Amino acid sequence: MEQQVVIAGGGPVGLWLAAELRRGGVTVTVIEERTEIDRRSKALTIHPRTIEVLASRGVHQAFLDEGLRIPGGHFAMLDRRLDFRELDTPFPYTLALPQARTEELLEGHALALGARILRGHRVTGFAAHAESVTVQVAGEEGQFELQAAYVVGCDGTRSTVRTVAGIDFPGTPSTVLGWLGDVILDDPPRPGFSTLGPQGGLMVAPLPGGRFRVVGVSPDSLTTTWPGDLTLAELRAKTIAITGGDFGMRDPEWLSRFGNATRLASAYRRGRVLLAGDAAHQHFPAGGVGMNVGIQDAHNLGWKLDATLDGRAADRLLDTYHAERHPVGAQLAEHSRAQTALMSSFTPENLDLRSLLSEMVAEQPEFNRALSERLTALGVTYPPAEPTSHPLTGTRAPDLAFTDSQNSLFTTLRTDAHVLLALSAGSGLSDLERPGLAVHTGPLHQPPAHWAQVTAALIRPDGHVAWASTEQDADALSAAARQALAGAQGR
Repeated sequence: MEQQVVIAGGGPVGLWLAAELRRGGVTVTVIEERTEIDRRSKALTIHPRTIEVLASRGVHQAFLDEGLRIPGGHFAMLDRRLDFRELDTPFPYTLALPQARTEELLEGHALALGARILRGHRVTGFAAHAESVTVQVAGEEGQFELQAAYVVGCDGTRSTVRTVAGIDFPGTPSTVLGWLGDVILDDPPRPGFSTLGPQGGLMVAPLPGGRFRVVGVSPDSLTTTWPGDLTLAELRAKTIAITGGDFGMRDPEWLSRFGNATRLASAYRRGRVLLAGDAAHQHFPAGGVGMNVGIQDAHNLGWKLDATLDGRAADRLLDTYHAERHPVGAQLAEHSRAQTALMSSFTPENLDLRSLLSEMVAEQPEFNRALSERLTALGVTYPPAEPTSHPLTGTRAPDLAFTDSQNSLFTTLRTDAHVLLALSAGSGLSDLERPGLAVHTGPLHQPPAHWAQVTAALIRPDGHVAWASTEQDADALSAAARQALAGAQGR
């Protein structure tokens, strides 16, 4: 059976990519080695930008209903947490939701759209041709092949797809082993508890269902030698050494160690092979950003693959996937390493540095906002093709409200299309509507200050601004909009 896209890996990243492709009618097969969803919680945090991504497809409500809302996040376990409440988003908080439940919700979304998911199977290799890819798959029934236009590796840090493609994965090895346990705490600490001192650092985060995640680092974490699997006794001893007590710790559901190996794929695309999520970037899980960045990789890639396969866009549009997301991966590595350094040194000098940074988070709103926007990905901006582009170009568009309807930008993005905002009267842009382009005509309701003078804007399906203008002349505006649309499609 010929498939247009084969996705190796059925975790959150692969499932979101599958759903994005199915929205455009692309035939998709997801190959997942696990026979069922891993019940261990793993990734716990869903950041504001990822909630926006879910909202732009109308699937966010279940996550909001089930997740625990936390109005901030941590940077390097500083004493003062980042405050998200003033961020320009309808979702100024993180959601605590175990990865197993996130995967269930995303799998249901992908299946409802018609994705094919083969569990208990794995991609063992592939052969790339000029016009297709032959993907080798192994399962209980034996070996078979799938013909695809593209194969996407969402198969983790040990990615088979990346390895077979010969894409380098350079970086730095693990030198720190953090530890965590998902446990019952009979006497839990205050919400948002974290501490770091000479004996180590520890943070406690609530989980749905009454459990808590206890996560930390300690002086004996600075090792390249694997000390064996974490036990409840060891977790309890470390917690007591750092905090003086164990919070009534019992009944572990999951105990684990994790390292700070940091690597970034040298290419996110090689011909008909693409990478997303942990297959493209590996890092210390500081701030809970990994799954979020991976889903945002898929969100960037999905519409581009769809448009290319449908013939609406030139093949070179796919090159912008690497150009836009590789720098995000590099930034992820940078701030993960920075947080690791702040969390894994227990000298008086580092403790003073942490104290200084914590004071800045509390006393300098601009510093708090800058770190928050970086952590949450609300500040991600893709470089414009032209240096003279409007300053909004490449930025993430907020959930702009329209004066003449109950809709907003996020609800309008639920169509499988770019969205052209014709915001000034008599712009003459309504006749540009076509397959792959939805046009909204009418002004914004209480626009943000940096949107107040905008007369038209083109919003990509992933919610980033492809083009914006303050042009008042209708003919000039129409010509510029047509040129922007062609550019957004790689023409």
